[in-house]
Amino acid sequence: MIPYTTIGTNDLPAATAFYDELLGMLGGKRAMDFGRGYAWGTAPDQPMFCVMKPFDEQPASVGNGVMVALSAGSSEVVDAVYAKAVELGAKDEGAPGARGDGFYGAYFRDLDGNKLCVCHISMG
Repeated sequence: MIPYTTIGTNDLPAATAFYDELLGMLGGKRAMDFGRGYAWGTAPDQPMFCVMKPFDEQPASVGNGVMVALSAGSSEVVDAVYAKAVELGAKDEGAPGARGDGFYGAYFRDLDGNKLCVCHISMG
């Protein structure tokens, strides 16, 4: 249903290094180079995550209430990705933990202030 998600950056080299590390931990690889940004994915038929300098050449800004959730294969992967994000300079927005039946997640803001969640959802 969602083919890709895009967030903005004001420092493409720093954002690219940040997401190469984090998304690599989730099985993601750079899939596309747009010149002003990149897309990472796990397979051609799966959603991609993109980081771009804005098309209008204005500074990237953070959307109030906007958050992107990244899927992890286990709570241990959530813990590891969250720890790596913070190590790389992300700001804590909620340490890893259970947040309801079958939902384990952690929240952080990337180097540009974009809010992300890394989570593992198990049903039943």
